[in-house]
Amino acid sequence: MANSANSSSPGLANRPIQAIIFDLDNTLTDFMKAKEEAIRAAANAMIDAGLPLAQQEATDRIFAIYKKKGIEHQRVFNLFLEDTIGRNDDRILAAAVVAYRRARDSSLVTYPHTRLVLNRVAKAGYKMAVVSDAPRFEAWLRLTSLGLQHSFDLVLTHDDTGAHKPDPKPFQMALEMLKVEPERAVVIGDWRERDILGGRNAGLHTVYARYGDQYSQYADKIEGDATEADFVVDDLLQLLDVLDKLNGAHGAQEGD
Repeated sequence: MANSANSSSPGLANRPIQAIIFDLDNTLTDFMKAKEEAIRAAANAMIDAGLPLAQQEATDRIFAIYKKKGIEHQRVFNLFLEDTIGRNDDRILAAAVVAYRRARDSSLVTYPHTRLVLNRVAKAGYKMAVVSDAPRFEAWLRLTSLGLQHSFDLVLTHDDTGAHKPDPKPFQMALEMLKVEPERAVVIGDWRERDILGGRNAGLHTVYARYGDQYSQYADKIEGDATEADFVVDDLLQLLDVLDKLNGAHGAQEGD
């Protein structure tokens, strides 16, 4: 558990906000940037191996498959080759997979100030969870690659909850396991139609991570109601200010 050393403090127990639930992709890590760079690298590798397409067309076609099948679909290159050249070519497929993995591993990074914020809120005694729609193993791969696998008291994925946001179930499960009431928890995420609406449906304070929802032409963000959040941040560091406001005199810095 990340915060067991601080959770028994009487001052912390009286603080209005006890827990923070983080979305993972495009909230803690710049997932879409890494995905785009990995797909472009894979497209170039396939072209070098004989694919008769330009890089941009190949990239667009691959993301069109993701849009239909889901951004975590594991056979996207197989489907792409079947659609493009009518068969799976193992030489081209292998080139794509190797290039994709190399580019993904080098491109996946946290947003600025992520480690500072996580360290500060952990030191202040907050319970911390990740609630993600990603498959369990993929989420843990990303957390481990980024060195964040020990940063949270709880990590819940779609495989754990059986529900996708904005269903309140993932948030309710997290709160139950953290033993925190909804009004004493905050959720931060980049997707208003999922993270913010789901958090609101579960009764949490909501923080919209606008910095993670601005630039990607391939991000599929049109779904449901664009629910307004209680707070909007353009830098994860601003989460500390939000916690200060919600906690009043107690503040996010308590425990320093």
